[in-house]
This record gives sequence, C-alpha cells and structure tokens, in this order.
Amino acid sequence: MKIRHLNRASLGYFLGSLLIMGCSDSGNPGPIYEPPPPPPEPEYLSVAVPTIETPPDIGNLSLISTFFDLSSVGFIQEEFFLSGTASSFTNLNELGSDGLWEVEPAETAEYKTRVVVYRPEESESFSGTVFVEWLNVTQGFDVPVGWGAGHVEALRDGHAWVNVSAQLVGIEGVENPTLPLALKVANPERYESLNHPGDSFSYDIFTQVSAAIRDTAETGILGGFAAEVVIAGGESQSASRLLTYINAIQPLYGAYDAFLVDSRYDSSQPLSQPPQAEIPAPDAVTFRDDLPFPVINFQSETDVIPLGAVDERQSDSDYFRLWEVAGIAHNDNYQLVSGRNDIGIGAEFAQVVENDSILGIFQCERPINSGAYPWVYMAAFEALDIWVRDGTAASSAEPLATLDDDSDYVYDDFGNVLGGVRSPYVDAPAARLSGALNEGDAGCRLSGTTELFDAATMASLYIDRDGYISAVAKATDKAVSDGFLLEPDAERVNAAAALQWDALITQ
Repeated sequence: MKIRHLNRASLGYFLGSLLIMGCSDSGNPGPIYEPPPPPPEPEYLSVAVPTIETPPDIGNLSLISTFFDLSSVGFIQEEFFLSGTASSFTNLNELGSDGLWEVEPAETAEYKTRVVVYRPEESESFSGTVFVEWLNVTQGFDVPVGWGAGHVEALRDGHAWVNVSAQLVGIEGVENPTLPLALKVANPERYESLNHPGDSFSYDIFTQVSAAIRDTAETGILGGFAAEVVIAGGESQSASRLLTYINAIQPLYGAYDAFLVDSRYDSSQPLSQPPQAEIPAPDAVTFRDDLPFPVINFQSETDVIPLGAVDERQSDSDYFRLWEVAGIAHNDNYQLVSGRNDIGIGAEFAQVVENDSILGIFQCERPINSGAYPWVYMAAFEALDIWVRDGTAASSAEPLATLDDDSDYVYDDFGNVLGGVRSPYVDAPAARLSGALNEGDAGCRLSGTTELFDAATMASLYIDRDGYISAVAKATDKAVSDGFLLEPDAERVNAAAALQWDALITQ
C-alpha cells in the first residue's frame, strides 16, 4: 500500500478522527469532527487613487505645528496636493445609536486638498507605520492636535505622520476666526487651486488619502516607503467625524488598519449636510460592536462629564478599548505650549507646571492642565500598532469613577479623580489636576486646570525628596506594567520627579 505524507494539519485531523472513533461504541462510530470554515474575508469597495502634485513654490506651507527643525531629528516635511473625484454618502438603514449603519456612495464632486507629511529621511529608519491625522478645524484653521501629543513617539520609532486637510473650513476659513490661518487666507497664491466641495465629501477624501499612502512609487507622498500599518486618528471635532467614519465608511472600504479616536464628545457628525441632503446623526452614538479592526477611544475628564460623553460610554470588546484618563483635560499645556519644542530629550517636559498663558497670545483665568496626556496618548499609539501587527490587544481600563447619576466624579482627598487610566500624575501627585472647564481667551475653556501642592502638602505626603522620587517611581512602574506608559516616557517622568520636588519646596 502506498502511504501518503501528511502535513501537520492533515495529521492533526487524522489523529483527531482516530480519537473520536476510538471513543465510540464498537460498531457504531460517532460522527467525524469537521472544524467550521473560517469566516469570509470582508468584501470592500475599491478606493480611488488620487492624483498627486506638489504645491507652487510660493511662500511657505501653513500649519501650526512643532517649533523645532525636523531635519535635526532625521525627519523631513513635505506638502502635497491631492485631487480626484469624491463621493458623498446616503444611508440605507436608520442611523441608530448603536452605530450599525449601512450606507452607500451618493453624489460625486471634484476636489483638491492638501496633506503635510512628516517622515524619516532614510528608508532604513522607517518603521512601516503611518499615522493619518484628520486635522482639527474648530478654531477656523487646520491644527494637528494628535501630532502635538504624539510626535515624540513617531520621531523615536520612525513612524510617518500624514496631516490631512479633510474639511472645507481648513481651506476656506470662517468669519471671525481665532487667527487668520485657513489656507486660502494665510497664503492665497500658494493654495488658490485647492477646491473642497463640502464636508459631505470629507469622508471619501479621507479614504482616498489611504490609497495615496499605500502607493509605493517614489513619486508618492511617502517617497517610495512601503506602509505596513496605517492608523487613523483625530481629536475633538475630528474625533466626532471619525466616529461617523468608523460606523459608516470604514465598513465599505476597510481603508485603515486601526483608529485612535481622541476626546470625542457626545454624538457624532452628520453623514451628509447642506448643500447635499441633510442626514444627521442621532443624539447619542456609540461605536458599532462588530468592529473587525482595533479602536481606542482616548478620553479626558473634560470629555466624559463636561462635554457629555458619559452618556455614550460602552464596554470593551474584542476590538474596542475605552481609555478614560484620570487627571487630564481636552487640551493641555504640553499640546498647546511646552511640547512644541520637545524632541524627546529633557525631563522638564514631564514636569507639572502652573501656566495660564497659551503661547503668550491667549490668557486663561486659571493655570491650564499639565497632566499625563501626551505620555498616555503615546502608549495608546504604540498599543494600536502592536495590536495590528501581532494581535496583542491593548490593555483594558476601568472608567473614571462617577456618582450614581453621572453628574460629577468621585475624588480622592486631594481633589484628583478616582478610577480610569492611572498615571504617576494622579497616583503620586504633586498637584490637583482637573479637566474642569476653564475661562478666558480662545483655547482656555477646554484646557482644564492645575493647582500645585504647597511645600507643606508635599512633605505630609512624601516626607522628603527621596520619598517623593520613590513614590513616583513606584507609580511609574505600575503604569508601564499596566500598558498605559512607555518605558522611554517613564524614564522622563521619573527624572522629572527631582525637578518637581525642588521647584515646589523652594517656591
């Protein structure tokens, strides 16, 4: 008899069949086990590839970002114009609060927008991961909020970052903006050819950017680099648009590998809006529960109660994590002020400070939040990258502790909120850090507050300098172990403890 060689899967099946038959009554073998077939791969619509061109050499690109020279850290900055035909969308079912929306392409329109790419100069320094940020336009112009919080992680690991002008306001502007920095206002000659047909088309424009990223031609926006993991992100108003994108558009195209949705408030943005047919989202919306791709919803104290997202809380699932972070605000001192100069060196960037001015332009009534926002944000970014690459899910966290009626938080003896994602900033505190609404000029309201402890309070908590440094180190170790702080950032937080003690004791 001729014996066939069995591969490992066939051998396992054969032995399993023998085992089942051996356990059956003699002469009456039981049914042979047949494993269920794997689930079918999703069938996605094709993504249109936009035309790429370089902007005219007139003036400089317009984007308020970090203040250091990217070339000093081995990165380059490039701006591109992307153009093509984009679709708006219409719903096929009722847009319910559960996010299980079914939509299809509707009207089409021509568009031309811009992207700003930050990437390593050398291909060998490129990690293969690309973060795609839906630029925030709340102030009437494009703002890369995510880059402000997460750029150090991108620089040290060699990730590329693509900033997308996805919305009309970023290009055309609004009446009475905070600053006159919309593209056609800041540099009309450079950006005069841009054409945005309206935010009903923003979702497809954002989708088509993913096709430009995955194009490995040397003339592409990544200069020939091959993207392996493409993560989409957006903060605040952009986060609410990403919520609509995830529930409605991502299931059609599968354009992105994961999402970091940062500081969403209650509800989400409309699927379509005037001058197209108006298709609003319901008053309360959660992320759909059949996600086949990882999502981390990163929330500050400001978002959960003051901005109403407490009503849209949802439990973690196979591909969803809710990170409500204790002691941080919707905006903070690092994003708005100090972090713009941070290249990943120096403990002073991790120190808690009292600062009531935003870049010397806007004055706030109280010092703005100076908590753990960037450090936990960078841990979320890396967690998503790992989740996509090897399937290791991000850590789960308990929600921030709230009263039974969700009208306020539950606080410790020093006024810091209990529960949520924990960090040394609240577990070995040197201040009361809050996401409460502030007052003052533009940008202040959602920037939280900081109240440093006095020397007597620090001494009562930690006895002396060594005691405080030890407490911070213990809390830092736990945050790293829990998956909410990265080792390089933990080193900076620990190094900042000595600076923190010295500043408070000598004040």
